[in-house]
Amino acid sequence: MIEKREKLCYGVDGLRKVKAESDHGVVLYFRARQRGDLPLSRGNHEVLEEGGGDMITVNIRYTGVNGSARAFVGEMIVSGTVAAIRAEEGNIRYEYYAPLDDPEMILLIDRWRDQSAIDAHHASPMMQTIAALREKYDLHMTVERYVSAEENASDERFIRR
Repeated sequence: MIEKREKLCYGVDGLRKVKAESDHGVVLYFRARQRGDLPLSRGNHEVLEEGGGDMITVNIRYTGVNGSARAFVGEMIVSGTVAAIRAEEGNIRYEYYAPLDDPEMILLIDRWRDQSAIDAHHASPMMQTIAALREKYDLHMTVERYVSAEENASDERFIRR
């Protein structure tokens, strides 16, 4: 049960990102879509993403040649693998991005509720599919891993909302 809402901000997608604290002191983060014309409040929202303070974000940069990184992403999407990963328990975000200045690179931002969710994902049959596609398209990877931290109030002056 959420007792108090500490932080409410709006994403470019019109969804609200909410940081709240439960009555037991557990900090929750979630993205919600408001129902109807009423203000966002308890019982008047649909939770779209949820996670604790120890969420893990993995950034994977795939590089290839002759458009192979983009072809890899296309096959991941068409095969249904991306949709299946997004539906996995504990997956919060799974999105590909292409930099404007490097046509041979794709960035994957992959966020999970916690390490146990990542471990379950790595043990799933989807990892064999992903590994086979990486080989098929001869992709090379660099990986960065981040654990979510509390927001720093001093950073707020640099963020335009």
